[in-house]
Amino acid sequence: MKPRHQVSRAAIELIKTFEGYRQRAAQLPDGRWTIGYGHTLTARQGAEVSESDAEALLMYDLIAVAHAVNEHSYTPLTQNQFDSLCCFAFNIGVDNFRRSSVLRRVNEGQMLQAACAMEMWRKADFEGERIVIDALVRRRAAEKTLFLTPSNGWIPAPSPVLAPKVDYDAVNAVPRQAPTAVKASLTGERTSVTRDETPRPTPEPRPEAPLASEIAAAGVGARLELLLPETEAAPPEPVPEPAPTLTVVELAPEPEPTPTPEPEPEPAVETAAEVSPAPEPEPFPAWPTQDSYPQPEPIVLGANAAYAAPDHAFMLTPAPEMTIDRAPDDALRADLPEPAAASGPGLFDVAPSTFLLEGAPSRPLVNEDYVRRLVREDEMAELGFDPAFADADLEPVRINGLPLLATAVGGLALMAGGIAVGFSAGGGDGLLNVSNLGWLVAVAGIGLTGVSVAVALNKFLGAAPDDEDEEVTEAESEPRA
Repeated sequence: MKPRHQVSRAAIELIKTFEGYRQRAAQLPDGRWTIGYGHTLTARQGAEVSESDAEALLMYDLIAVAHAVNEHSYTPLTQNQFDSLCCFAFNIGVDNFRRSSVLRRVNEGQMLQAACAMEMWRKADFEGERIVIDALVRRRAAEKTLFLTPSNGWIPAPSPVLAPKVDYDAVNAVPRQAPTAVKASLTGERTSVTRDETPRPTPEPRPEAPLASEIAAAGVGARLELLLPETEAAPPEPVPEPAPTLTVVELAPEPEPTPTPEPEPEPAVETAAEVSPAPEPEPFPAWPTQDSYPQPEPIVLGANAAYAAPDHAFMLTPAPEMTIDRAPDDALRADLPEPAAASGPGLFDVAPSTFLLEGAPSRPLVNEDYVRRLVREDEMAELGFDPAFADADLEPVRINGLPLLATAVGGLALMAGGIAVGFSAGGGDGLLNVSNLGWLVAVAGIGLTGVSVAVALNKFLGAAPDDEDEEVTEAESEPRA
């Protein structure tokens, strides 16, 4: 038997945070009154309540909510999951919770999907339109966090081991427009919600005193300057050498050289061929282009295909042109969907970006039918319809016995009319008097009624034997082994 949970302090504090404390009763747009932390059952005009009494009224309201969560959830829940579902059901209402996709995912055992489905309930009617409310986005995030908080500690997911990647299927979880920030007044005799025009806080000026990180960075820089100086040391100045002293040395006169006889010139040797001049350098060859390379021959794949030489590149022969005779079977089908227009990406497509090649077609992010089905289920739940029967194929009502019923009723009417005429007309002369005609009409009505009853009995009570006969006939018609 599934254990029954009770609301803990975590759920009460979460509801008090987002409901806000109202000391005096205020009237809602639908005529009801509210007081305390969203209490409406016993609120009336002029009532006042303290914070402790308002918390007691909140705990009284949560009795019915906790009972509904215990009764309609069939999967074992932890205390955090139960508290989160109670906060969620208190906000959207017990009836909407019973028909929501959150409860259906819980009963299917898909807890993560159930937590993500909470974020679908983030819109409200404000100033004549249904828009995403900033406070509801934050409330759903807090309830989802409480739902996903495990009782026995968080499961580690190290970043170096499990590097996160972008999930393009979750693009619809981000609102297309910025959520509207609203501010609810908790004073006065009427509830009012206005746009929050509070200016965003400006960043504080930077303090003049240096931060600890700056001091540490300056110390590291000073140590680096000592270890690695930027300017090189100047070389030492050279020591001036003493000036050399000049001494005069008298040298002896050199002897005159004896003249040597000049060698006689050798006779010129005549060669058969003259020496050719040096060849001029050849010009640098032009840069080869793709057309200058030899084109490889295509390789035809087939049963008797031969392999080409090793220096040829592997190429396939182009496919034959598509004709009516060679078209596949499904090329001329009329039921195939037409290709999308190439004007631009669709609503659920992502345009080519830096991670795609230029000119690459856009690809779908999510299944559009899946997102529309979730939105339709939640909208039907809000309107009071059960989404479990939204896609059920209802068979039309079969009125096969209506003609028989009409014939039986007509026969009874004729019988009653004929009997009445036969008794009231009395006797008369001849066979074709009024009394006899009345009795004939009564007999005809009895006959019509009997025929209708017999046909109906034969049709509704004789169906089983006919089926048995057909089964026997089929069994006899099968060939024996």
